[in-house]
Amino acid sequence: MTESRRDQETEKLRAGVVGLGMIGGGVAVSLARSGLVPAVYDIRPTAADGLAGVPAPLGSPAEVAAASDVVMVAVVDADQAREVIVGKAGLLEGARPGLTVVLLATVELPVVRELAQVCAEADVGFLDCGVTPGDRAAENGMVAILGGAQDVVGRASPVLAGWAKRVVHCGPLGAGMATKIARNVVTYGGWSIVAEAVALAEAAGVDPARLAEVIDTADPGGRTLLQLLGLRIAGEGALPDAVAARVEPLMTKDLDAARTLSAELGVGVPLVDVARQRAPQTLDQRTEPADDPRARGLELMDQVYGPGFSDNVPETAEPYLTETVEHLFGDIWSRPGLSVRDRRLLTMGVGASLGRTDLIRIQARGALHNHEMTPDQLREAVLHLAYYVGWCNASAAQQGVADAIADVSPTKEV
Repeated sequence: MTESRRDQETEKLRAGVVGLGMIGGGVAVSLARSGLVPAVYDIRPTAADGLAGVPAPLGSPAEVAAASDVVMVAVVDADQAREVIVGKAGLLEGARPGLTVVLLATVELPVVRELAQVCAEADVGFLDCGVTPGDRAAENGMVAILGGAQDVVGRASPVLAGWAKRVVHCGPLGAGMATKIARNVVTYGGWSIVAEAVALAEAAGVDPARLAEVIDTADPGGRTLLQLLGLRIAGEGALPDAVAARVEPLMTKDLDAARTLSAELGVGVPLVDVARQRAPQTLDQRTEPADDPRARGLELMDQVYGPGFSDNVPETAEPYLTETVEHLFGDIWSRPGLSVRDRRLLTMGVGASLGRTDLIRIQARGALHNHEMTPDQLREAVLHLAYYVGWCNASAAQQGVADAIADVSPTKEV
């Protein structure tokens, strides 16, 4: 579309904004600055005060719909979105066919589909639109992350360009919200793993400011965070085998070092544990299970109890042992729904309920060998189990854990 054509389209379209909080208020300011002074509504009559170029709110969302061609809905949650769109004096009451509703709130995908359906029944277009970063809304500095039909996106684009520095159409209905949710996973997941790293550094006597200095100096643009994704995109969706083969030993070595340090310092690092356990999946190295049921079961036994454990399993036609190896470990423990650590904790619960010191000892020893749990975490597990299986059975579990700790670290005080 040429600049002159885009200007003509912009002149024809009228913008609206419902919800004048940090994001909605910033969107309204950006629209006004772009020459698309919006019709606005907020439950607070004075919400537009101090918003440069933004008029006083109208009386209802319905009035905004009647005065607009594209309405941005910038509310907090699903209930507010429903109220604004389909509630009394909501957008659909004042909408004419051809109106486009752009939902800026982050909600679950079933809500997106629900609201899109009611809009479609009223001949109103609907786009799900994640936004980021919210604190740049008033400077025309946000990214609009869109999901919806291409023709609806095209109709709304002149208004979207009035407040977003970039419009990214991610795909059909729901794609924008899914992308925003995934983006939030990166943000909050990153915060969580940084919190673990800081706890580990502090326990080792390191000032967190020094950790921040190292990270920021080594990688000021944050490219490392998305490095693997970039390689996967360059490989047309798959990480090149040569890259994975080079990275995996370094990744597992470094994560094992972190787990060893955490065990020494008594600092829980559950996200590091998960990262270590899922290193092959992270690097697209999802090895196919062995075709031979016995080989598959023995391989899983070594994963559960530590390298070399399967060397002590005799070859025999005895049906109980055969089923243990081929079915219990080859089929059940190897299923993808739960991690080895998850299944181990369940098994420890059963061992505790039976008062079986020997079973607890085997599982606890495996957890220590695999760096899945620290000695202190195992002791905490025993205390937790005591309230469910009774003190007598928990005493047996306590002894099993103590024996396992002594087995793995014979010089460590138990």
